[in-house]
Amino acid sequence: MPSIDLSGKVAVVTGSGRGLGLAYAHALAAHGASVVVNDVDEAVAEAAVKSIEEAGGRAVAEVVPVGTSEAAERLVNRAVEEFGRLDVLVTNAGILRDKVLWKMTDEDFDAVITTHLKGTFTCARAAAVRMREQGEGGSLILVGSPAGQRGNFGQTNYAAAKAGIAAMTRTWSMELGRANITVNAIVPVAATAMTETIPAFAPYIEAMRGGEPLPDFLRKGEGFGTPEDCAALVPFLASEAARGVTGQCVGIGGDKVALWSHPQEIRAAYADGGWTPGALADAWPTSVGAELQSVGIPAPKFPEA
Repeated sequence: MPSIDLSGKVAVVTGSGRGLGLAYAHALAAHGASVVVNDVDEAVAEAAVKSIEEAGGRAVAEVVPVGTSEAAERLVNRAVEEFGRLDVLVTNAGILRDKVLWKMTDEDFDAVITTHLKGTFTCARAAAVRMREQGEGGSLILVGSPAGQRGNFGQTNYAAAKAGIAAMTRTWSMELGRANITVNAIVPVAATAMTETIPAFAPYIEAMRGGEPLPDFLRKGEGFGTPEDCAALVPFLASEAARGVTGQCVGIGGDKVALWSHPQEIRAAYADGGWTPGALADAWPTSVGAELQSVGIPAPKFPEA
């Protein structure tokens, strides 16, 4: 099994005070990287740094809300000032403002887009500038979601942002390829404060926190586990072992890792001279519309009682 050694590398992990972000920061530090921890809560950020240091890693905190160019510059500059360089960026910071379309306010929409989508853009841009100046490559690891791949009820803002992140992953992998900077998105599924609000998952998460393992039908069938399960993907994508992997959306959770497909045409039909509305209506049921695509994240399959 190849050794994943990130010694000498420096990483910034946004939104890494707790949950998945903290697990990513710990995983990077455990494999030798120095880490800039980011959170909006100073006490939470400092506690995260302390936990990494107590485990033998190196970390510092930068307390700033992600979204603006100024915040992105602060994060990159902190990495360079403390550790001399930047090699890895993980854009994990995010918030939720869930509401159905007709109840979602401009503020609900803008807040999520600013943190997730613009925050990913500004941080990736600042990191790319620094990595290109260094001339030694690097890794941008963007954080997506199943909601961005398939949509999710009540998450117009979040799903749109995560779908945009998948598109930016593909675009930036082309733009940064010559600089030897890989760009990939991870699509994690884990027991977090968000998934704990789903009634079907809640009792299993509560039992897990009491020391019971998650059952196989969750870990394998649903690809659902702990934040630490998802974190394994981050050091791999940051390492030389994944130097040939770029432009990909990779799902991980529990015992499962999977590669998401890129959108592509699946059926086509042709009409000499172009289509009319009537011709479309006539041809649709037996050609392009014969098997429409499903939407939404599939409901979890639980064993029958």
